[in-house]
Amino acid sequence: MAIQYFISDLHLQPDRPDLVAAFYRFIDTYLQDADELYILGDFFDAWIGDDEDASFYLDIAARLNLLSTQGVAIYFQHGNRDFLIGEQFAKSAGVTLLPEQHKTLVAGKPVLLMHGDSLCIDDTEYMAFRNQVRSAAWQQQVLALPLEQRRAMAAQLRSQSSSMNAMKAEDIMDVNPEAVAQAMRKFDVSTILHGHTHRPAVHEIELNSHHGKRFVLGDWNTTGWFIRANASELQLVEFDF
Repeated sequence: MAIQYFISDLHLQPDRPDLVAAFYRFIDTYLQDADELYILGDFFDAWIGDDEDASFYLDIAARLNLLSTQGVAIYFQHGNRDFLIGEQFAKSAGVTLLPEQHKTLVAGKPVLLMHGDSLCIDDTEYMAFRNQVRSAAWQQQVLALPLEQRRAMAAQLRSQSSSMNAMKAEDIMDVNPEAVAQAMRKFDVSTILHGHTHRPAVHEIELNSHHGKRFVLGDWNTTGWFIRANASELQLVEFDF
């Protein structure tokens, strides 16, 4: 049975070299026995297109590619910060892009993987924004802009997001329980694994006549988080940088 690792919400960015160093240490320290690595979105704090040419991003792609050539299969789901990552980046980084919702075997059982933002349906303002930026027309229009203009746009969107979130009630920005249950019923799973909310935990869920579990990854800020799965169990782990 494959040894699988899951991470999300690293928010790698040029002005946080400590996060990049922590990611590289994570690879060197924890992934020695890994068969698969799943990155469930917001790996980068922003991604403005696969024509990004800054050495910061190229170096990270090269490190992922090296990990891939060493025999670790790497899978990537889009988050709300890096949804513009495309096949060009995937090829350079040696990763396989996954759909927004992906069912796979983890510890021998079917598990639904997702970033998690689509479950936060009570935040209607965010969901409207999400629908806009995930549309093919919007993305085509944005990607046609010059690189520097896209960089400025990304910085503006991050600033607006921080300001809006500061004024929202905490519960609005968490997942909606019924949205979770609907997703689990749709994919016929009793376990779901996601990030996005920055609220690491393992939740017990009542699903009709049986129990389910919701694993939530934490964001990387002052500590890092990952889930390790072997043949029999999933373990949520926090580690110091």
